[in-house]
Amino acid sequence: MFVATKNQKEKNDTFAYFRLYQGASLMKDGKVNIEKIITPNDYIIQQPLERQTPLKELRQTILDNLPKGFKEVIQYGMIGYVVPHEIFPYGYHVNPKEPLPFMGLANHKGFIAIYHLGIYADKSLMEWFIKSYEAINIGKLDMGKSCIRLKKLNKIPLELIGELCRKMSVEDYISIYVKNKSYNKRLKDS
Repeated sequence: MFVATKNQKEKNDTFAYFRLYQGASLMKDGKVNIEKIITPNDYIIQQPLERQTPLKELRQTILDNLPKGFKEVIQYGMIGYVVPHEIFPYGYHVNPKEPLPFMGLANHKGFIAIYHLGIYADKSLMEWFIKSYEAINIGKLDMGKSCIRLKKLNKIPLELIGELCRKMSVEDYISIYVKNKSYNKRLKDS
């Protein structure tokens, strides 16, 4: 069982703080218990009722559009889409025992988040997504480096999310990931 306090922080890991409280239940002592989350369905049914349908729709959109090779898992206490070790045995550089994360779907207090590490790694993909989002005219895009924050649950751009999923294959993502200089050194040493 992973247990951590909400204010615990880790460096150099985009997904680190999600381990702490996404999809997890708070214990009486203020710590988080993610032991109960085993499947994506477990994750969704633990969310507030008004969030379950949008999460199901987003999950299905991702599954319907994600290129072959990615695998759906529970990773860092949320629904994750990863490059499994069978395809990329080196795993995630922060913790090689973890498969390489690509996307995540999480419920937060004020929004639903889609984490797309391809957007973070590929500037042209980020630019395409921003322009495409603006073109559908559903409001201002709220986005971080890899996080798309969906605050208006009645205006979730499912078609655009599906198109985003199709834009990067497993091979494309691995290629971009491996180009990172610090990671290249570890590949050469192994």
